[in-house]
Amino acid sequence: MAATLIDGKAFAAKVRGQVAEHVARLKEENGITPGLAVVLVGEDPASQVYVRSKGKQTVEVGMNSVEHKLDADTSEADLLAVVEQLNNDPSIHGILVQLPLPKHMNEDLVINSIAPEKDVDGFHISNVGLLGTGQKSMVPCTPLGCLMMLRDHHGSLSGMDAVVIGRSNIVGKPMAQLLLGDSCTVTIAHSRTKDLPDVVRRADIVVAAVGRPEMVPGDWIKEGATVIDVGINRIERDGKTKLVGDVDFASAAERAGAITPVPGGVGPMTIACLLANTVTACCRANGLKEPEGLTA
Repeated sequence: MAATLIDGKAFAAKVRGQVAEHVARLKEENGITPGLAVVLVGEDPASQVYVRSKGKQTVEVGMNSVEHKLDADTSEADLLAVVEQLNNDPSIHGILVQLPLPKHMNEDLVINSIAPEKDVDGFHISNVGLLGTGQKSMVPCTPLGCLMMLRDHHGSLSGMDAVVIGRSNIVGKPMAQLLLGDSCTVTIAHSRTKDLPDVVRRADIVVAAVGRPEMVPGDWIKEGATVIDVGINRIERDGKTKLVGDVDFASAAERAGAITPVPGGVGPMTIACLLANTVTACCRANGLKEPEGLTA
């Protein structure tokens, strides 16, 4: 069978449209413009591209975009002072400190210095705990995007068997919590899982987030399963650099019922969900109704 392609690029455009509509209503009805602040430390090329894209898309949906660019040798204390300033700024509803940080900085300390209600990345320990106990929280953007696409494709996820391959704090663990929240039966698998192929073959939903190029072959996929490939890996093939996921797309697409491509699948949803989280944070800060369909 030929799998249905889950077009993350198109879905992200739809989410940005919903965000823009809600931003317009906030401005018209409440006189409020959501604000997103991004802090970039150092000259990492990939981070610079990502931050530029975030800023551009933030403005395109009608929100205020603020960028703080700090030198790589900025002290941790000076970075924390910038975060504190943003915590106390009522015009800023979302704060994101771009990772990775220079080695002389403690990432956990910096992330946990962000006010939890403005932590639109969903990495603060308070938000991790709230998500893990099923309470209202800021949800990490990539898992939120995956959940949105799964809900859109399936409607209800209740009772489905889901396997998350990968146990990172950024994707694997929060993804499992979100799937549990939607009443899936969830297995978190990883490199040391015994009989990993058989574990994956039982799944109605497979979320691959291990960072290993094409680790999951098609014969691991249950006939008709939905495959969400979070991996973005650069490989050399036929003398060219190519982007591939954690799943062998060609063979998996022959068995899956639906699958995300790489690129163009999960990736575009991450920034779209960052914008959605900023609108959600703005609504919560002002005691207003949260946007429907943009939260977990």
